[in-house]
Amino acid sequence: MPLDLIFCGTPRFAVPTLEKLAAAGHRIHLVVTQPDRPKGRGLELVPSPVKESALTLNLPITQPDRIKTNDEFRAQLTATKPDAIIVVGYGRIIPQWMLDLPPLGNINLHASLLPRYRGAAPIQWAIANGETITGNTTMRIDSGLDTGDILLQQELAIEPDDTAETLAPRLAVQGADLMLETLRELQSETIHHRKQDDSQASLAPILKKEDGQVDFSRSAREIHNRLRGFQPWPGAYTKFRGKNLQFHKIQPINTPIAPAEMSVEGNHVLVGAGHNTSLELLELQLEGKKRTTAKDFLRGYQPKPGEKLGT
Repeated sequence: MPLDLIFCGTPRFAVPTLEKLAAAGHRIHLVVTQPDRPKGRGLELVPSPVKESALTLNLPITQPDRIKTNDEFRAQLTATKPDAIIVVGYGRIIPQWMLDLPPLGNINLHASLLPRYRGAAPIQWAIANGETITGNTTMRIDSGLDTGDILLQQELAIEPDDTAETLAPRLAVQGADLMLETLRELQSETIHHRKQDDSQASLAPILKKEDGQVDFSRSAREIHNRLRGFQPWPGAYTKFRGKNLQFHKIQPINTPIAPAEMSVEGNHVLVGAGHNTSLELLELQLEGKKRTTAKDFLRGYQPKPGEKLGT
């Protein structure tokens, strides 16, 4: 049976859920998304992916700057009398008055197996920490940070060559189906609410630029995982001769080299890492220059044996 819904979301990850809810016949009375943001060199205002999808679906849209103390927004939501509010990557803390509004609650899709990876960047940190399994959780939002009761969960494998950019679309599609199943079971009252075990919780905070700075005391595998996870930003970067050097493609190997020390073997550029490991640098980009292969980097800069990165 179709439900009366309000959908709150902003990023591309949320789009499959919005589209599948609409395709399933649920009545989406309002799509709430972040205001258009300036982007690019011209700083033109760009709509969120959710807004673009809602326009295509011909759904009503609102983009409030704030929601906690917004009387107009509160009246607008209250008037719709939603059965549930669906929240996928909206980017705002949901106030108590919204939590109390719909009988089925505010249902969130979170891209991790809660209580693991609570926070804004669960996909990125799962890969960065070398996980091989992740998944999606639907939960009923409470006043905490991703601490609400678990409704349904589904696992998904992280492939060895996955990055945050390749894993996120698969999780988004899986999560959309999980949300539909969650609503079906909530309607039929067959779902089992499960409290989270806070002792098993881990955090996935919003990424900062410094998270991408390479720490050569980490093992080569750890550095490689962080590069995979921190895509497209902040990636992995260090210093070479006083300039920023971005790693685009690297390969962990077991050749022991002193941490941060460079070694040249033929056309191969290696740099030492922790735990008697090293990295082969395959594609790099020096500050102000184009992305290049290791071979071209060698030809252009001729790094000296024993020269160190990070300074």
